[in-house]
Amino acid sequence: GLSIESVHSGLTCLLSEQAMEQEEKQQRSRHVADYQRLREVRAAAQLKNLEDFLRMNHISLRDSVSYTTGMIYRNLGKSGLRVSCLGLGKSEELMTIAYENGINLFDTAEVYNSGKAEASSSGTILIQAIYHLYTQTSLYKTGLKASLDRLQLEYVDIVFANRPDPNTPIEETVRAMTYVINQGMSMYWGTSRWTSMEIMEAYSVARQFNMIPPICEQAEYHMFQREKVEVHLPELFHKIGIGAMTWCPLACGIISGKYNNGIPPYSRTVMVLGCLTQFFVFHCILIFIVYVLAH
Repeated sequence: GLSIESVHSGLTCLLSEQAMEQEEKQQRSRHVADYQRLREVRAAAQLKNLEDFLRMNHISLRDSVSYTTGMIYRNLGKSGLRVSCLGLGKSEELMTIAYENGINLFDTAEVYNSGKAEASSSGTILIQAIYHLYTQTSLYKTGLKASLDRLQLEYVDIVFANRPDPNTPIEETVRAMTYVINQGMSMYWGTSRWTSMEIMEAYSVARQFNMIPPICEQAEYHMFQREKVEVHLPELFHKIGIGAMTWCPLACGIISGKYNNGIPPYSRTVMVLGCLTQFFVFHCILIFIVYVLAH
């Protein structure tokens, strides 16, 4: 039979193993708890940094995350610039209503109303379009600098090179935009109405000479103009991270019937759109905007 000593020894070993298992479980629990606390501390620190940044720019955290508006926000390309999926061009009353409903993306340019459309704002993503002023001197003196003075701001979030200048090499444009960002006048730059080849060239030049590449292309997009946004830009996004920002969802007013009275009465386009406008104006506009947003 078993001796008392062997039984005692077996029980001691069993209890020791159970104690070790219990200790290991407790250690694992402590490690999990420590890791969870570390994650919470990091999250709190990140939130604190975000709150400090928003406070410096006179924005509340509540307003910045669209809890009260339901607005959808997206990143421009692969950058950290997060904008509302809808943006606005001008008109003070409309801008106020838009901002109160979550839109933080406002597109302005020096050519809008001879510069009078540019007004000061805070807590918004400001876009500035520059037309054929792609040298460092002209950008600083007559283009972006003058716009910033009218806006009473030190910088805009993103500046767009609108239409490539045939008389200016793309390398010079990229160099000028890099200069603008390095001078603190803008956080990012993008292209507008550029072809895919021109955008790729700008990206390649930026990488070759250690300059700053564009982050997105601003393109016309509606049901009658689809190829660039639906075919070419997705390829650029996957290759080099170029995002897309669209304009003209109502085809410059054609869809809403804006030009019906100024176009020959027997135009096939007017006849079709006239019927749509007569019976479904409001719903037609909504359908076209929703179509653009969905893509």
